[in-house]
Amino acid sequence: MLGITRGIRFAAVLASSLLLGTVAACGSSSETATPAASAPAAPPAGTTAPAAAFPVTIEHKFGATTIPAAPQRVFTVGLTDQDAAIALGVVPVGTTNWFGGFPGAIGPWATPKLNGAPVPTLLEDPGTGPQVEKIAALKPDLILALYAGLTKEQYETLSKFAPVVAQPAAYNDYGIPWQEQTLITGKALGKETEAKALVDEVETKFKTMAAEHPEFAGKKAVVATPYEGFFVYGSQDTRSRNLVSLGFSLPADLDSVIGDKFGASISKERSDLLDQDLIIWTVPDTKKDVETLHKDAVYKDMKVVAEGREVFVGESTNYGVAFSFVTVLSLPYVLDRLVPQLAQAIDGDPATKVEPAAD
Repeated sequence: MLGITRGIRFAAVLASSLLLGTVAACGSSSETATPAASAPAAPPAGTTAPAAAFPVTIEHKFGATTIPAAPQRVFTVGLTDQDAAIALGVVPVGTTNWFGGFPGAIGPWATPKLNGAPVPTLLEDPGTGPQVEKIAALKPDLILALYAGLTKEQYETLSKFAPVVAQPAAYNDYGIPWQEQTLITGKALGKETEAKALVDEVETKFKTMAAEHPEFAGKKAVVATPYEGFFVYGSQDTRSRNLVSLGFSLPADLDSVIGDKFGASISKERSDLLDQDLIIWTVPDTKKDVETLHKDAVYKDMKVVAEGREVFVGESTNYGVAFSFVTVLSLPYVLDRLVPQLAQAIDGDPATKVEPAAD
């Protein structure tokens, strides 16, 4: 069921303390100012796709969907799919809430791209899947469910009133790379050329930052969160892929422990997966959880701790939400904050402090 899968993933991303309410997206007053990231250039909201681009057929996990004409009313079931649509100048009529507490599920990295358009209607996933009747009431002519975990039954139900582009068969549920998410969205909206340009722009930013930091190359890195002990993200997770794009490598046996999932809680016997050249922790509270981890009998004596090769990302901050969104719009925002922290963490000097990122 989508609700169960989403609940597990939600918990893994946010940790258990964030499951009981809306998270206020605010940063610590002690954080230093950083200039806002330059998001990829995009067409103005409301631009129309050429009629020649349609009809278009897109394959996915449950078969193929044909979109007969340029969509005018898009609803996003995928938890981050709104960003790619907005980057391409199409503001959805409705979105699905994940976390962050943003109006319409539009983060600060995407808000400037609204160009004055109203924020989408925000619907919750009550734990049983998409709210079909409320989605239908918005009269969408396209439903995007790329960063999602639709079941076949849910797909068929939604398809009764609008074309549905479900998650690709090639990836795990909630595992679509941001590049594919953007390109498929571009195809669905009749804006493939624009989508490719957006992807190229962000990939160039990755390459530039990797070139500026040759010390990243080949270093082993891992992303984890203190959920049900130690929850480690595997190679199929979007956050892990971003480290690879910056030149890092993942532990060789990571997926043999994680399996084919996006992540999993590891046993104490495999806590060695945490002791890499670099570890990024996503935590609810960057003060409380750091103290707890540094008192943990299994973790506290690891070299990665002693040598200060840790980066802590507060999940309820704008930066933390963007870190987990991993979209064509959130990535520039994240990279401008994350890369300096990575450089500080692996500079070889344990005395170097990893400075908090601006929110």
